[in-house]
Amino acid sequence: MPDTNVGPLAEGLPSDPELLDEAGARHLVESIYPQPSPGVLAKDIGRIDRHIRRFIEMSPFCCLATSDKQGRLDVTPRGDKPGFVKVLDEKTLVLPDRPGNNRLDSLRNILSHPEVGMLFLIPGFEETVRINGTARLSVDPRLLPAMAAEGKNPRSVMVVKVREAYLHCAKAFRRSRLWDPAAQVERSLLPSLSVMIGEQLKLPPEQNAEREQRLEEAYRKTLW
Repeated sequence: MPDTNVGPLAEGLPSDPELLDEAGARHLVESIYPQPSPGVLAKDIGRIDRHIRRFIEMSPFCCLATSDKQGRLDVTPRGDKPGFVKVLDEKTLVLPDRPGNNRLDSLRNILSHPEVGMLFLIPGFEETVRINGTARLSVDPRLLPAMAAEGKNPRSVMVVKVREAYLHCAKAFRRSRLWDPAAQVERSLLPSLSVMIGEQLKLPPEQNAEREQRLEEAYRKTLW
């Protein structure tokens, strides 16, 4: 069995936090929190305008959220050169599916539940763009070559019909100091990906070096 030990609890935190029932949670959300300003409510313009389009064209990275028919959520990172997500018109985006681990969680989810959410980032920018809508898969031969990278067509593309579209403020990035060089964390503070997964799955540690080599080779050969 994989190791389930998470280590010591954070100091001062309970292991069994009290949870609100539905009535209490509703009262919290509807009565305790301040109401959003009219501007916050109005910023969802429901389409891609020139500012959002330019942001997406400059973005090399987005997070894609999907869910299955039971409502179980999944969020995956998607990244490529800036502008890898294309804007077809003010209500339509196209996202190429680059090679990954072949779990295909997002694609399988879309088969049964097409709702998606996207969060676009630009390195150094504290603001983000949020898109919500519905997605379907396509292998349209007019699209695949246009979405090629490094001379390779994607196997498929995701066509997103935009329902909500808006710019999001910088608070989270300022609190986290995400782009601040002084806040960068030394990679050596955690084991490598291969070592961590090897420990989780109780794989022989003497094979760590071989797994590291295979992973780096996969990075070199199958990014596109």
